[in-house]
Amino acid sequence: MKFNYGQRKIIHVDMDAFYASVEQRDDETLRDRPVVVAWRGARSVVCAASYEARRFGVRSAMPAITAERLCPQAVFVPPDFHRYKAASQRIHEIFAQFTDRIEPLSLDEAYLDVTESAPTLDAAAELAAQIRGLIFEDQFLTASAGIAPNKLLAKIGSDWNKPNGQFVMPPEQVLDLLAPLPVGRLPGVGKVMEGRLVTVGLRTAADLRAFGQELLLAQFGDWGRRLWQLAHGLDDRPVNTDRSHVQVSAEDTFATDLPLDSTEPHIRRLAERVWRAYERECLRSVPRRHARTVVLKLKTAEFRTLTRSITPPQMPRDAIELAELALDLRDRVEAPGELYRLVGVGLAGLR
Repeated sequence: MKFNYGQRKIIHVDMDAFYASVEQRDDETLRDRPVVVAWRGARSVVCAASYEARRFGVRSAMPAITAERLCPQAVFVPPDFHRYKAASQRIHEIFAQFTDRIEPLSLDEAYLDVTESAPTLDAAAELAAQIRGLIFEDQFLTASAGIAPNKLLAKIGSDWNKPNGQFVMPPEQVLDLLAPLPVGRLPGVGKVMEGRLVTVGLRTAADLRAFGQELLLAQFGDWGRRLWQLAHGLDDRPVNTDRSHVQVSAEDTFATDLPLDSTEPHIRRLAERVWRAYERECLRSVPRRHARTVVLKLKTAEFRTLTRSITPPQMPRDAIELAELALDLRDRVEAPGELYRLVGVGLAGLR
C-alpha cells in the first residue's frame, strides 16, 4: 500500500542537551564533564543532562538523587532560565531569517515550514545545514535537525543523528526506515503506553502495522488509530504559527508525598498565583484576553502524570472560582488512594 505524505518541506530543529550545553558554553571548566542541570535534594528532578552524563544513564525528568547515584562525579548546576531564554530568543531570530512559518515547541525545539523556499527535501536539508551553522556561529551551541514531508517524520528524523547531525526522511523510504523503530521512540508514546504495547508483544512500528488498525482500535480505543498512523509515518498537521492560544499555569512539588485529599491548600494557593499571572497578561493585551479551560496536573510518587481539564460555559470570574473548578477536577481522579509529589493548576486557551 502506498501512502501520501504530502508536499510540505518541514524541518524540526532540536537543540542538543540545550540547558547543559549553555552551562558548558558559559563555564569552560564544565566542558567535557558530566553536567546535570538540577537543584540538589530529594524532591528535585533533572532538567537536563550533558551527553557526558547521559553515558551513565542520566536523563531529563529523572529524580536528582537517582542521577547522583548513577553518576557520582557529575557536576550539578542549578538552572538559569534567564540565560536559556536569551539563547532561545537568538536561535528563533535565526529561524526567522529562513521562514515566517515557525511553530515553537519549547525553548529548545521548533518546527519550520520551508516549503515556499525549498522545492525539494534536499533543498530543505541545505537550509537545515545553514540554520545549524548559523546557530553555532552565533551561540556556540549545536543543534540537530530532521527534514521530512510532515511534522511527525521531521521530529523522528531530528533524533536520528544526534548530537550535531541531521537526517532526511524521503517518502519512498519512510516505511522501511520506521519498521525497526522501537514503539517508545514514536512521538506521543510515553512510558505507560510503551509498557502496555510491549506487554502484548508490540515492540516496533512493524509490529504495530502487522497487528492491524482494527485490532489496535479494539485494544487501545481511539489511541489505536493514532498508533496505526504513527507506525506508517502519517501526519497531516500543518505548522501552527498561531500563538493566540496559550496557557498560564503554576505548580508545586511537595516536600513529602501527599494523599489527594491533602492537596486542597496547595491548589487554592496555585489558583491565586495563576489568577495574578492571568491578570498581568490581560494588562498587556488589548483587547482583554479570555481563558475558559481549567487544567489540573498531578504527578504521583512514581512520577506518573495525570492531567484533567474542563471548559465551562463561562470562564472563571476570580481565583476562588478557578480553585473550585480545579478541586472539582481533583475529585474526578480515579486513584485517590495514591500519594502525589506535585500538583499544578492552569488556565488554557487564552485568547
